[in-house]
Amino acid sequence: MRRTLVHRIDLAISLISIVFFVWLSAVNPAIIEERIETMTLIYRFQIRNLIQKPPVPNNIVTVLVDEKSLSEFGRWPWPRTLQAELMTKILDQDPKVLTIDIMYPEKWAGDGKIARALAPHKKKVVLATAFSVPENQEELKEGPEAPDYLADAALLIIKDMKLGKAIQADGIIPPVAEIGKNVQLGHAYNRRDIDGKTIWDIPYLGYHDDFYPSLAIQTARIALDIPMEEVVLYMGRGIAIGNRIVPFDPFGGKVLINYLGSELTIPHVSATDVLKGTIDKTFFKDKIVFLGTSAISTHDIIVTPFSADMPGVEKNATITENIINSRFIIKASRTVEIGLIILTGLLFGFVYSRLRALQASLCSLATVIGYLLVVQVLFTYYGIWMNVFYPVTNMLVIFAGVTITKYFLEERKAKEIRRMFSNYVTDQIIQEFIDHPELAKIGGERRELTILFSDVRGFTSFSEKYSPEEVVAILNEYLGEMTDVIMKWGGTPDKFIGDAILAFWGAPMRQENHAELACRCAIDMVNRLSSLQDKWRAEDKPVLDCGIGINTGEVIVGNIGAEGKKMDYTIIGDHVNLCSRIEGLTRKYNVTILISEHTLAKIRGAVESAKIGHVHIKGLDNVVVKGKEHPVKIYELTSIDDNAPSRVTEVSTEQITRLKEK
Repeated sequence: MRRTLVHRIDLAISLISIVFFVWLSAVNPAIIEERIETMTLIYRFQIRNLIQKPPVPNNIVTVLVDEKSLSEFGRWPWPRTLQAELMTKILDQDPKVLTIDIMYPEKWAGDGKIARALAPHKKKVVLATAFSVPENQEELKEGPEAPDYLADAALLIIKDMKLGKAIQADGIIPPVAEIGKNVQLGHAYNRRDIDGKTIWDIPYLGYHDDFYPSLAIQTARIALDIPMEEVVLYMGRGIAIGNRIVPFDPFGGKVLINYLGSELTIPHVSATDVLKGTIDKTFFKDKIVFLGTSAISTHDIIVTPFSADMPGVEKNATITENIINSRFIIKASRTVEIGLIILTGLLFGFVYSRLRALQASLCSLATVIGYLLVVQVLFTYYGIWMNVFYPVTNMLVIFAGVTITKYFLEERKAKEIRRMFSNYVTDQIIQEFIDHPELAKIGGERRELTILFSDVRGFTSFSEKYSPEEVVAILNEYLGEMTDVIMKWGGTPDKFIGDAILAFWGAPMRQENHAELACRCAIDMVNRLSSLQDKWRAEDKPVLDCGIGINTGEVIVGNIGAEGKKMDYTIIGDHVNLCSRIEGLTRKYNVTILISEHTLAKIRGAVESAKIGHVHIKGLDNVVVKGKEHPVKIYELTSIDDNAPSRVTEVSTEQITRLKEK
């Protein structure tokens, strides 16, 4: 009953936890997605690079306005004439694409020079454009119309409008027309998570009724020679650039950035080296070139899983690399996530809850570690992002709940049972009580057992001759040795009645060979007593002797007493009384071990088949003991020479002896 209650509570805990985490996964609070789960993602990136670093592309390069450049040419922003010179030197080497991650929202002297430098290369130059995006999308305002040269950059083909949504902008800060109309445009909106890290890229922004691709999307399109007419936005799925699909989160229209490493992992050169002509004249030939800033004072620095100061331009170069090489991190679907929560929850709630505390702990720890290893392997080798927080937290909550329940409702009871019985029965029998705690309750059941009754001969006269201290000392030694023998043979020591011992086999743990075990135990007790007698004689101490009676039959076994006050796991019934009477007959027939015909019936087959070796069972008499009406045959059990076969000698007479004494 108690175990059933524990299982029901475990089931309730598991189901409540599963339902809660399934709901939490469906709601997916930003604090969990962007802080806790993102933190686990950062560790996965770092572990991945320890195991296997991604290859660094040789066809993408960044030109950085770095600290060295500012030291050489002055603080940022540079005169636009100098910037135009820098762009010209890059374009003169015929790169596949030049992406300029620099804003030109206001007219400055030198704009014409930049425009003239870029105009001949209009189809392969991409320029960053700024949009204003409110953090709360419900607070969108109506922004001004986009200029024509920006509207030309909008995606032309939009499908599955009802399956997803776009992050909407409500303002625009386009480049000055003189520059903007001579290039391709891509938005440079950068979204940071709650903890300030940039994990996601926004592949497109909605503005009015149009959708504008990001800087990386435009760059990859041009590098792959894909016209705008072959770029398709599938809302809720991804962006198709020719035959490449850029997958993104259907709930927020985001792309997970697959960072290759820390800052400056992408090959790079300093702007000052380009301006001074110290690099190879064909260095940029057919390459994808990103021009941007990396000096701290330019304020275009982001935090990534690998770095706290990665140039924003390198982030865009990384996304372009991901697209061109189809190296994406794919987030497992919400369905898979919920399935894992349910599967692992049921495993913890239905399987591990039935194990003992240590076993459950080890299995739970192994499962969590195994899950984390699988998650890391999928991320490292297959680019799959499996959720860690929801399944693992669900497992830990169920384990904690089940463990607490097990401790208070089961383990505490187990400790109590061990405390009650550890000095009297074997660990195997104690485990039977723990596995079936109902056996430790008030009440009993009918069961066939074998009972052993042992009594010290002449104890009354012995106790009269010696002091109480001497009597107790030698009696304790005797009882201790005999109890060890009983427990060695799997018996349950029931009680000590003065100098007498009552033990039984077949309960609480069922033992099919209970009669055989009791007989073997009796022989071992006699042998152990013989050794004790030799010891006592050597120590000039009084020598005790005993008689042993064994009987087999159906009795009531269970806890007898007052619940919560005093209980004994004991046996009662006629066969118990008969066993006591049989032990008393050992004095009359001057033998050490007597067994009843009921016990012989149980072991006869084992004796005749030599499974019980080297014993002689000798029939003595057919008696009616005091208080009984029916006769019972009694047999002497003795151990014989190892070379002699076991044998049974039947009772030679059918005459009944009626006994009036105990």
